[in-house]
Amino acid sequence: MALGVVILAAFNPQITATTIGRNIDLSSDYNLLSGTSIACPHISGTAALLKAAHPDWSPSAIQSAMMTTANLLDNINRPIREQDNTVANLLGIGSGVVDPNRALDPGLVYDASVQNMVNLVCSMNFTHNQTQTIIRSSYNCSNPNSDLNYPSFVALIRAAEIGRMVTRRFERVVTNVGQGAATYKVMLQVPVNTTARVKPQTLVFRKKYEKLSYSLTIRYKADIEIQHREGAVIWIDETGKYRVRSPIMVSAVADNFEE
Repeated sequence: MALGVVILAAFNPQITATTIGRNIDLSSDYNLLSGTSIACPHISGTAALLKAAHPDWSPSAIQSAMMTTANLLDNINRPIREQDNTVANLLGIGSGVVDPNRALDPGLVYDASVQNMVNLVCSMNFTHNQTQTIIRSSYNCSNPNSDLNYPSFVALIRAAEIGRMVTRRFERVVTNVGQGAATYKVMLQVPVNTTARVKPQTLVFRKKYEKLSYSLTIRYKADIEIQHREGAVIWIDETGKYRVRSPIMVSAVADNFEE
């Protein structure tokens, strides 16, 4: 969602911002800093603006709007790069650089309720005490589900799957927050050495706030030689005004939670 490398930030002018040579210290009201603590204020401020414009939106809807409208190119229309000047992958940039103006009117949002979040925690095989520590209230774990209604898709290659063909299926629900009836068609960017399909390929909304569901199925060989494979699901409305983009990542990562 937010880049954390070389971020323009307010700075204390009473301390050295940079140096020239060995002896010349320079101060400034601003500096280029790195870290999540620097990126977070940009996102928090954008979220506050979106909440003011859309007071009925949930935190998940606001997050979705920022993610699905983010830019994968920098401010001179080049691929975003790491500090070592290599092109960044999705693990480094997430959905891309937040675009507050586009996020105000995203077309579709992926919303999630508190119970959806609880279902996710319940799927992680924590003990009762661990789950209680996270949720901090009474909870219902009758329907654990790790497939959160989130605007991205991540398939982790587990150790037991190495060398096998693996199929992952994701279910998503999108809410039309545009001005009225709308028709969206999917554009699928398929990760390398992977097959993928979306059903249905067209979403027809009859009114604002209507919810429709779709599924994404991806099939791939669990090969740790290809560490990261990237793609995207992009819903484009028939007028061309909206492009609702959700990244796909197939990643060779060690097991985190048992299923």
